[in-house]
Amino acid sequence: MSADDAPPPEPDRVQGAPHPRQTTKLLGQSQAEAIFLEAYTTGRLHHGWLITGPRGIGKATLAWRTARFLLAQPLQDKNSMFGDAPPAPPTIDIYPDHPIARRMAALSEPSLFLVRRQWDEKTKRLKKDIGVDDIRKLKGFFNLSTTDGGRRVVIVDSVDELTVNAANALLKLLEEPPEDATLLLVSHQPSRLLPTIRSRCRELRCATLSARDMASAMTAAGSGGAENAEALSELSGGSVGEAVRLSNLDGMAAYGDIIGLFSTLPQLDRARALKLAESAAGRANEARYDVLLRLFDLFLARTARTGVTGPPIVEAAPGEAKLLQRLSGTPDAGRQWAELQQTAGMRVRHGRAVNLDPAALILDMIFKINELAAKLAVR
Repeated sequence: MSADDAPPPEPDRVQGAPHPRQTTKLLGQSQAEAIFLEAYTTGRLHHGWLITGPRGIGKATLAWRTARFLLAQPLQDKNSMFGDAPPAPPTIDIYPDHPIARRMAALSEPSLFLVRRQWDEKTKRLKKDIGVDDIRKLKGFFNLSTTDGGRRVVIVDSVDELTVNAANALLKLLEEPPEDATLLLVSHQPSRLLPTIRSRCRELRCATLSARDMASAMTAAGSGGAENAEALSELSGGSVGEAVRLSNLDGMAAYGDIIGLFSTLPQLDRARALKLAESAAGRANEARYDVLLRLFDLFLARTARTGVTGPPIVEAAPGEAKLLQRLSGTPDAGRQWAELQQTAGMRVRHGRAVNLDPAALILDMIFKINELAAKLAVR
């Protein structure tokens, strides 16, 4: 199959891991599942569910599991005079070979509608957001599916990516939801959503994964790195999606390079710094560029936190705890590192907006880190 014939990438899938619709087992989110199941079994099923938490911890997998469960359950006849409701299910699991599960895995289930960023044939890239036309398609979905009866489910992954017009169109649906419809909205940053959208949904908060769950999830995803589960959990913030991404892109080694580079601060090895920066140059290295920016931000955050709470118990790279303690040994130093993290983040966003050369942007960040290390060293 040629590159032109290959299917477009899916925006809601972590490269190197199964798509959430193909993941039958979900780790670390038993409480969220229990809350949803309790609402269902007590007849308090809300029409809109906002599934929240950091990126990559299983929110989309929970949405797909919930959708499978809902569509597999018989819709009780509201006009029935007999109290012969089926027994309450003890779990939201359904059999993997259930017809609903098979059709959903093939994206052919007519009672499910998936809203996500679309592929742009002109630019050969995924669109940056979900437009109002994507939400307007829901009207046709509800009109067509209502003739078949039964429950309808919509997954929006993610609602954070809606344009303003798309968000307003979705709000109208939430205000006047179709009968027997459930909307599952995945959100990584719910605080940025329209307050009216949040107020019309019931929130399901997902938790970050423990190192033990992380190792199991990495194994289940078929990704390496389970042997470094504790360090990966530190770097990924308990996000298995981020852990898979870091593992696939040698993120552990890259963070080790960052710690090694900064181990001599404020005496910066400029040749080593240039080599690290240039490793992110060029379109072929876009993924590494993204990972390095993420890791630099993480380094600054962990350095700032060390000034307040002390060095991390679990090192994300050998020698990290000793380095962070030396650079940020007081609350005042921690505050200054936190300020640098904030300003560096703004510089990165500006640099990316104007298409600044990746190597130049990374070098600028390295020099700013060295400058602060030098400033604190003379105190």
